[in-house]
Amino acid sequence: MLPNRRTFLAATAFSFTARAANLHPIRLGGPIFLKSDDPKLLAKEHRRLGYSAAYCPAVELSDTARIRAIQDAFAAENVVISEVGAWKNMLDPDAQKRADNLRYVNDRLALAEAVGARCCVDIAGSFNPKVWYGPDPKNLSQEFFDATVENCRNVIDAVKPTRTRFTIEMMGWSLPDGPDSYLKLIRAMDRKAFGVHLDVCNVINSPERFYRNTDVIKECFAKLGPWIISCHAKDLQWVTEYNVHFLEVVPGRGQIDYKTYLSQLAQCPQDASLMLEHLSTTEEYEEGKQYIFGRGREAGVRFIL
Repeated sequence: MLPNRRTFLAATAFSFTARAANLHPIRLGGPIFLKSDDPKLLAKEHRRLGYSAAYCPAVELSDTARIRAIQDAFAAENVVISEVGAWKNMLDPDAQKRADNLRYVNDRLALAEAVGARCCVDIAGSFNPKVWYGPDPKNLSQEFFDATVENCRNVIDAVKPTRTRFTIEMMGWSLPDGPDSYLKLIRAMDRKAFGVHLDVCNVINSPERFYRNTDVIKECFAKLGPWIISCHAKDLQWVTEYNVHFLEVVPGRGQIDYKTYLSQLAQCPQDASLMLEHLSTTEEYEEGKQYIFGRGREAGVRFIL
């Protein structure tokens, strides 16, 4: 016998309530454009913009007083420091540059630990001698994978973090380039302080993944969810040319399934934040933020405001 309308609506409401009960509020963050060095004013500006997560303000590892001031000011506003960026090539073909870069990454992880950031993030690097993040045939090799394991272990073992995680982003033309290769890296790393920084757009490196980005998002969270510490927010648009060209755009102007992205993020076992990036103006960040809030409402996802 087919259910009547009342039975159907009751079952639907129960299903939505049960699903919503498993969703925790999301912390959204992004760059701010306030010209100030005062940690209190910077923290309050994040709150004014509706952000509850932040990129680490500029500070030197040796400036312990400012590090403490940043911690106190952002904690008072319930804004977490989501990430400290390292952004150096840990696999630079030049031995001296590689050594210098690794020392810098060590310092950035130490800063993340000192300021209480959720993570320090870099990419694995590249064997490209001209562009630090550029493509190279060896970027998908066993040599690249083994060197990345060694680099990440050395960084973690040098700093010995206890409250932050060292993470790397997936890239479309170097390892890890998807959830399976990242999972392989986690297992090879064998370090509790190693985590995942997820940028969904970086995983979309083929027409199949672009068309099936909903499935790709679900696969990333299904396989990597327990290790995801922070995520990036942007969108991808396919520019029609004679070859494949994906363009980063403001969230909402592309084809990334944000309802799925947000609902999956809200089910992570840990409080992983979502950080807007790579936009040009305050207006673009506002547009992206409002789009994400809107898609979140449609998905039954709440935000920490």
